[in-house]
Amino acid sequence: MLELSLMAALLVGLLGGGHCVGMCGGIVAAVTVTLPKQQPKVGYLLAYNLGRIASYSAAGVLAGAVGASSFFLQQVLPVEKILYALASSMLIVLGLYLAGIWHGATKLEWLGSLLWRRLQPLSKRFLPVQSLSQAFALGTLWGWLPCGLVYSVLVAALASGSPARGGLLMLAFGLGTLPTLLAMGMAAVRLKTLLQNFWVRRVSGLAVLGFGLVGLFHIAAL
Repeated sequence: MLELSLMAALLVGLLGGGHCVGMCGGIVAAVTVTLPKQQPKVGYLLAYNLGRIASYSAAGVLAGAVGASSFFLQQVLPVEKILYALASSMLIVLGLYLAGIWHGATKLEWLGSLLWRRLQPLSKRFLPVQSLSQAFALGTLWGWLPCGLVYSVLVAALASGSPARGGLLMLAFGLGTLPTLLAMGMAAVRLKTLLQNFWVRRVSGLAVLGFGLVGLFHIAAL
């Protein structure tokens, strides 16, 4: 099941590009806007995105650790089945989002608003970006930006019941988001257009939804 979850997380990151552009587009532009025109942008964009993905992975490790600790209640409550059902349900929600059928996943963004109010002012310390270390640090902060897609995958990380698995799930999601945000920073219009294609999104969304349904069917075997 972990392999299916990793594939689903990768697809969610890759095809959730439209949402990523809306959430992170401004800061991606800010990473390179003050650089000299002749200076390569790709190194700064990679540093920013690696910082962002590092934060995702750290959050996944924390969520997985919480899930692992909850398994101690297995003798009292069917915690494992509850968490797996929740994770599979979130894959269905994410599949519906990617397919353009229902955008309920974005409703979770209010959850991190309190934390983000404290972190956002810190980003001013690293603007304008003048070094790779500044770009990386800025990325680590913006990795905690309230995002419904991130929080939905975090639920799956929580249900993994393992810090390592939780971290891997969020790493897969983060790597999935990388092509879209790099393409936006490098003005690679063709890649962005492909990832926004109706049928690409519809088929991929239904695939993620299918992973969720498979998970629900396997719960009875736990």
